[in-house]
Amino acid sequence: MNFLWVAIAVVVVVVVVGLVVWTLRRRKPVDSVASVALETPTRPPAEPAAETPPAEAPAEVPSVEDASLETPEQPASRMVRLRRRLASSRNGLARALADLLSADKLDAATWDAFETTLLSADLGVGPTTELVDGLRAKLGVEGTSDPAVARQALHDDLLTLVDPSLDRSLSLTHDAGVPAVVMMVGVNGTGKTTTVGKLGRLLVAEGNTVLFGAADTFRAAAAEQLTTWGGRVGVETVSGAEGADPASVAYQAVERGVKDGVDVVLVDTAGRLHTKVGLMDELGKVKRVIEKLAPVTEVLLVIDATTGQNGLAQARIFAEVVDVTGLVLTKLDGSAKGGIVVAVQRELNVPVKLVGLGEGVDDLAPFDPEQFVQGLLGE
Repeated sequence: MNFLWVAIAVVVVVVVVGLVVWTLRRRKPVDSVASVALETPTRPPAEPAAETPPAEAPAEVPSVEDASLETPEQPASRMVRLRRRLASSRNGLARALADLLSADKLDAATWDAFETTLLSADLGVGPTTELVDGLRAKLGVEGTSDPAVARQALHDDLLTLVDPSLDRSLSLTHDAGVPAVVMMVGVNGTGKTTTVGKLGRLLVAEGNTVLFGAADTFRAAAAEQLTTWGGRVGVETVSGAEGADPASVAYQAVERGVKDGVDVVLVDTAGRLHTKVGLMDELGKVKRVIEKLAPVTEVLLVIDATTGQNGLAQARIFAEVVDVTGLVLTKLDGSAKGGIVVAVQRELNVPVKLVGLGEGVDDLAPFDPEQFVQGLLGE
């Protein structure tokens, strides 16, 4: 019996010892992890940054509107660039002059070909006869052995035809308190709205304050197009609702120009066929309404140089309705009709004042007879 109790006691001791050992083994990994966690050094606090000197006050930054404005090209550099473009263009008049200068012998056939090319370039019968007769008298039927003499003769006679005596300056003189007003007129598709935008850039480059009047209320995109042009050089645009009375919009634009004290108000008008009597009469009304506030100092007729003789027909009718004071020839670089410069001036006794030689924003320049002739001769 005693032996049994001893055996039970031994078993109990063994079980207890086993439980203790098992418990210690379970706790050791936990204790180990806890120990590692406690022994892991924490990141020391960052040293305080060295004291920095106070920043200087920032320089004045231009507003977004000012920063977005473009700087138009100056008129002088425009003319030089456009002369080069004219010299390298497909202008039929330039080709005729180049062919004559390069001819080995100026015989009757050469003169006939020269005359034909001048006529096809829309120089006109009268001016063509004058130029050919004058050159033949100077150079002789057989020509001259000195190319410089031939070139100078061509230069002088052509310059006479272009007529450097005409006043080609824009009439922008105005009384105190009222702006100069320029109306842009012409048939559909000649580029009037674009010309208004480009002329605005040109005037801004010369130091003028400008306001646009979007009196083309028939073409939905006209006012938006003009506003975009103005936004590029800081020129505001006065416009009305689509289909509004053009004369009313033009009046509001000039009224705003008087209020703001601007130098020039450029009024864009809707394109109209010169054969449509009603539309032409409306153009006269626009001019009369404007002049209740300020005199119209310029009426510029925009002619697409590629139209040739059609441009002359347009010019005659417009001149009868609104007293055209100057001409703008667009697309002169892509035209074989360079002679239109002389022909349209002869027809109306009105000077070409501006020419467009490309689609760039600054591809509009004051017309300079000397630069034009030099471009045609490739000088």
